[in-house]
Amino acid sequence: MNPEPVTAPAQAWAGDRIWTIPNLLSFLRLAGVPLFVYLLLGPEADGWAIAILMVAGVTDWADGKLARMLNQSSRLGALLDPAADRLYILATLIAFVIRDVVPVWVVAIILGRDVVVGFSLLVLRRHGYQALQVNYVGKAATFNLLYAFPLLLLAVGNSGVAAIVAPVAYAFTAWGGVLYLLSGIAYLRQVLEITAAKGATQTPADIDDPMHPAPL
Repeated sequence: MNPEPVTAPAQAWAGDRIWTIPNLLSFLRLAGVPLFVYLLLGPEADGWAIAILMVAGVTDWADGKLARMLNQSSRLGALLDPAADRLYILATLIAFVIRDVVPVWVVAIILGRDVVVGFSLLVLRRHGYQALQVNYVGKAATFNLLYAFPLLLLAVGNSGVAAIVAPVAYAFTAWGGVLYLLSGIAYLRQVLEITAAKGATQTPADIDDPMHPAPL
């Protein structure tokens, strides 16, 4: 079944509230991104960087949980939560490439997926739809990658801990990368199905009639 365009009544659950506890946690997570990058690339304080990642992971879980428990879901929160995840992934990957923790091709694949999904979102909005809900594969991918990053930091070096952690870190990276790509493919497939269904139901008169312009 193809999803219908999101209308105002369908989003009645998501108010315009800004200062909610879940949103404050998302703001806190976003504020940690520049500090995280500084710790990785400046003093290379990997221990503190790992601590920030752990806090980000906890708040990522907590804001969704609290939004449901306290009935504080909002449109802003629906944007902030995935944005914070993407920023942490982007910042970490760039820092890891600079420090030679991961190869460039790994970063290229993950960022390429985000570029494709970003263009898909523009296509959706051109057809009058909002962004699709994050699927479970995407959530699992983010979960794996956010676990992989601190483990990759621990795997840096020639210590005994690094030798033990490295296989686990690479496994989480591989799982997260594959799931990340699969979630992008699934998202793109949904977008194509939605736009194809929209085009099939729109007649030439609808397209050419100035009284019924195409949705923005």
